[in-house]
Amino acid sequence: MKLNNKTIIITGASSGIGATAAFLFASSGANVVLGARREKQLEQIVGQITQSNGNAISLAGDVADEAYARALVELAEKRFGGLDGAFNNAGTTGDMSSLPDMDSDNWHKVVSVNLNSGFYAAKFQIPALRKRGGGSIVFTSSFVGHTVGLPGMGAYAAAKAGLIGMTQVLAAEHGSENIRVNALLPGGTMTPMAGEDAKFHEVVRGLHALKRMAEPTEIANAAQFLLSEDASFVTGSAMLADGGNSINKF
Repeated sequence: MKLNNKTIIITGASSGIGATAAFLFASSGANVVLGARREKQLEQIVGQITQSNGNAISLAGDVADEAYARALVELAEKRFGGLDGAFNNAGTTGDMSSLPDMDSDNWHKVVSVNLNSGFYAAKFQIPALRKRGGGSIVFTSSFVGHTVGLPGMGAYAAAKAGLIGMTQVLAAEHGSENIRVNALLPGGTMTPMAGEDAKFHEVVRGLHALKRMAEPTEIANAAQFLLSEDASFVTGSAMLADGGNSINKF
């Protein structure tokens, strides 16, 4: 029960890594506050968790909306009495194209969902954690823009790299308050975002030293580590959980 009685916000929780984290954290004793755009999917996950005697609640919305970030924190405080951590996991790759050919709206959307959302999350989550005497925040970043530049992903790389820079500053600013802040950098993961193209999956598997893609549970486990007391001396890190993608050259 690594997260026993801890209240954790999870965004991007309607599918993939976020949904898997919701089930994992709840089974580890956490009260989970689930956020995503798809209300029906969130309600289904909440129902499954509560049927298994877990504690879960959801609120649908857009992480690029500052008011939504506030509302998630207020819901955690109202329903469970406070906030102990957050897995800010929502993101989008956007349309892939070279920067000279990229539509400006696509750039702003990708940066807003991946980076601006992190600012809004921190703005409201950190004061809530301060009330509890500390806590942990995890942002889902990426090896893209950190250890490799993938053609067509300039907006995504810029936003995810920006999250790492923000993570470092937040960790330095709030470490004395017992607030830890880390970025998690997954490799290729078998989620709906990865699509169903078997040939594409084969190429992606080959990019990793382990020659496979991650299961969502493997990334959720890494997030749980960073949120738990097992990582009590880990802050300001960009933790790779990428199957050796970053070091693989063949």
